[in-house]
Amino acid sequence: MTPPYPNTLARSLRQFFSDYLPAIRGLSPHTMQSYRDTVVLLLRFVAHAKQRDPVRLELSDLLPEDVLAFLKHLETERHNKTSTRNVRLAAIHAFFRHVATHYPEHLEQAQRILSIPMKRTQTQPIDYFTYQELCAVFESVDRTHAHGRRDYALLVTMFNTGARVQEIVDLKVSDLQLTKPCQVR
Repeated sequence: MTPPYPNTLARSLRQFFSDYLPAIRGLSPHTMQSYRDTVVLLLRFVAHAKQRDPVRLELSDLLPEDVLAFLKHLETERHNKTSTRNVRLAAIHAFFRHVATHYPEHLEQAQRILSIPMKRTQTQPIDYFTYQELCAVFESVDRTHAHGRRDYALLVTMFNTGARVQEIVDLKVSDLQLTKPCQVR
């Protein structure tokens, strides 16, 4: 006899990614993609550990012991840093907060997983370029060629706006105003 599909795990994941994260939490597509990658890794890990097809996994198969083993696997087998492990755990916590509010029959399981603590990490000081170093970077760009002018414009835009690389990559022509006053939206 085949189990009924979609099961509780499938329904909860669909709700989590299609309703909860974008509509209720308002998370960015990049964060949702990171959460999705975490869930994919977790499901593959648990399915392999339980020697089952991921399609056959139930929500009750995701035990705290499995999550702890998954986190250890990330650090030992995949050589992830503690900060990456904590990001993955944050995604798992977010999913089980959702589970706790929508599936009260899994509340104890969710509470046990939510009690898994983040690992402490050493914070490293953020180093900044001095004014002279920044000028040296800008001056090192060869602006006699089109590629050099492009690179210079990107570097200066990132410096002046404080934008991250992904924000610059996501820019569209309609986001730029090249007439005075020049702006990037």
